Amino acid sequence: MKSKAEIVIIGGGVIGASIAYNLADKGMKDIVVLEQNYIASGSTGSCGAGIRQQWGTKMNCLLSRKSMEIFENMNEILDTKRDIELKQGGYLLLAFSKKELDQFKENVKLQHRYGIPSELLTVKEAKEIVPQLNTEGITGATYCPTDGHANPFRVTQAYVEAAQRKGVEFYTYTKAEDIITEKGKIKKVITDQGEIQTNKVVNAAGGFSKEVSQMAGIEIPTKSERHEILVTEQVNPILKPMVMSFSYNIYCQQTPDGSFVMGYGDPDEPESHNIKSSWQFLEEMSKKATHLLPFLKKIRVIRQWAGLYNITPDAQPILDEATDLEGFFMAVGFSGHGFMIAPMTGILMSEMILGEELSIDIELDLERFENDRLILEPSVV
Repeated sequence: MKSKAEIVIIGGGVIGASIAYNLADKGMKDIVVLEQNYIASGSTGSCGAGIRQQWGTKMNCLLSRKSMEIFENMNEILDTKRDIELKQGGYLLLAFSKKELDQFKENVKLQHRYGIPSELLTVKEAKEIVPQLNTEGITGATYCPTDGHANPFRVTQAYVEAAQRKGVEFYTYTKAEDIITEKGKIKKVITDQGEIQTNKVVNAAGGFSKEVSQMAGIEIPTKSERHEILVTEQVNPILKPMVMSFSYNIYCQQTPDGSFVMGYGDPDEPESHNIKSSWQFLEEMSKKATHLLPFLKKIRVIRQWAGLYNITPDAQPILDEATDLEGFFMAVGFSGHGFMIAPMTGILMSEMILGEELSIDIELDLERFENDRLILEPSVV
């Protein structure tokens, strides 16, 4: 293990790997990434793998559109050994009330201003895209044909391998145990494998972001909670887009291998690091999914798993440098949409760390929670 580094990134998921690659691509040397398990073993590897651009705030529209442009060209940009399996089957978002449909109308207007090719649909038009859809209670929908999903393991590994070719060191099964500071500056990171002297640290620890910040004496308002997913057997292609509803609280997609991946967020899920699966989720998920897409009744469930959503009070990430600790950067609290904006996040964080002008004007600082500047995104599940 290196005893010194220009910067230490804590977290070997897609966010940490993207930041490492972009820093190295800009010429930074001696970059170290610490991962307490294997690459993409945390929230990245447990996510639903969706990538959407249909949002209700300018910032998220820009982050997602520019990230999708990178996903579309990632095999070439990162010179990948394995295709990232990007499938752009679109996202069909369903509204279940007039209020929700009115919000969708405003969202589409906003999305069009930033080049996102979404469209507002009637119930009839939504059913033309997904003929098997049970339209009971649906008031309308939106659809973006360039939304889709990709393989999170392959995306992360592509960033890792591209970063390694530029000299980045990734230490897996290496746990950060403490961050030593002195007079408002970082001195070193202590791991279970040794110490690394550095004056810059990036907290990209996902579900453990609060604990890593506390090592540095920084308190952040993130919390982690379990979100569960199930996957079915493989069948012939039936469903092209991701079907999703915020109010009905569901997402469901068919992957390129033919299996269906689906999940929902339990509003009563407590804060924890619990990633055990539950029978309650299996039962409720089955009811919700088969009501909306009745053909799923004939398809068998193969397995289920759980991962951690790392959530902030406004369901928006913290991308910032701590004001009280020079060189401590945070890319945390993505609230379930970290994978889909990881490409642009890596660019923005590299610009922030190197003191460059940011490509997108973002207001994702830590202080917004104290100053009542919450950025409330209306389109989250």
